[in-house]
Amino acid sequence: MRSMLSATAMIMLASAAYAQTPAPTPAKPKPVATVPVRPAMQTPADTAKDMTQTERLTIQSDLAWSGHYNGAINGEVSERMVNAIKAFQKDNGGKQTGVLNPQERGVLAATAKKPRDNVGWKIVTDMVTGAKLGIPGKLVPQQISDANGSKWQSSTGTIQILLTRRKEEAPSTAKLAEAERKQPGRKLDYSAVKPDFFVLSGLQNQKKFYIRGQLKGDEVRMLTILYDQATEGTMEPVVIAMSSAFDAFPAGVQAMGPPPRKKVEYASGIVVSADGAIVTDRQAVDGCLSITVAGHGNADKVAEDKARDLALLRIYGARDLKPLALGTGTAKPDLTLVGIADPQNQAGGSAVSTVRAATAQGAGSETTLSPAPGIGFAGAAAIDGDGAFAGVTQLKPVVVAGPTPAATQAVLASADAVRNFVKANGVATEAGKTSDAKASMVRLICVRK
Repeated sequence: MRSMLSATAMIMLASAAYAQTPAPTPAKPKPVATVPVRPAMQTPADTAKDMTQTERLTIQSDLAWSGHYNGAINGEVSERMVNAIKAFQKDNGGKQTGVLNPQERGVLAATAKKPRDNVGWKIVTDMVTGAKLGIPGKLVPQQISDANGSKWQSSTGTIQILLTRRKEEAPSTAKLAEAERKQPGRKLDYSAVKPDFFVLSGLQNQKKFYIRGQLKGDEVRMLTILYDQATEGTMEPVVIAMSSAFDAFPAGVQAMGPPPRKKVEYASGIVVSADGAIVTDRQAVDGCLSITVAGHGNADKVAEDKARDLALLRIYGARDLKPLALGTGTAKPDLTLVGIADPQNQAGGSAVSTVRAATAQGAGSETTLSPAPGIGFAGAAAIDGDGAFAGVTQLKPVVVAGPTPAATQAVLASADAVRNFVKANGVATEAGKTSDAKASMVRLICVRK
């Protein structure tokens, strides 16, 4: 038994001794050689993306004015923008990195400033439509406006900028672009049509043209730039800048309608036949409860032409009427307007008076008169220097945007339009030249509700 216990104890002691023996330390792994990871090189596009939107816009604009960039000035990073930077660096003897260092940025700003100042670049708000656009003021110092838009041009007509608007039934940019493309004399070299705008450019009767049209609802607004090919070097950066600056429908700016018509409005009328036919401005007698011809009594409106804004009135039983000879030919542009000013402008009087005016082509198809005569001259006769009838004076309220007071635009309805209108309504008129236009003028008094 003792020997068995001793043997058992020995086994237990041996096990305990083994348990207390420290475990062998595992061999350390051999170090593995590592290759350092280098950060990816930042591209010029990455550098541009790190800029603010304003910084990118400014650089694109300056590159356009320096003649190195011909893309949209929108602040978006593009390969075209990077290539333009490289082209600028090459032209200035620098390394073509596509990233402007501070010194190069200063040189670019100075380079762009000179052509911008030379053309008188400025951002304006068109008072007719409320649209915002850039204008090279020194190149196009002459400006005229009418209810359809505005026109800027050089003194010789080599550069013309037109901003027009019109209403269309169910318009689409594709249909509008196609109609503009088919205009006589146009040869297209570029077009882009998007859902809400289109761009066309090319040649029009040996002039370069650029058109940008924008659409909102049923209203179309178009910017058209025409310039002689000899001015291309100057105009190319201007056109790029104008395209990007054009905002046809600025947020928060809405066109206001014409002001409410007066309850009592005075106008002029032209006697065109001895039996009492009178022609006048349609808008001056629109919406009248009654129309009175001063000294003769009430008149009836017997016809109107809304397209040309002409109205035909008739009085009955009047005597000693002296009709104005409407002639047969085309009148000269320097005119005398013969009409009867509003009573408030002549101390309550009713005298026939005259003012001088010159004709000009408006932004649309209308012929404008400048300077515009005073109120009461709507319906006045326009007579040229040879005594020939030139047309009827029309005074139209100009639709403006924002808080600007409403203005009045003077427009001429041509002699041909007047002759065709009265003839279509069975009025026999006198030909030849008038000897005394004042004797054929009458005052009209429109009373509205």
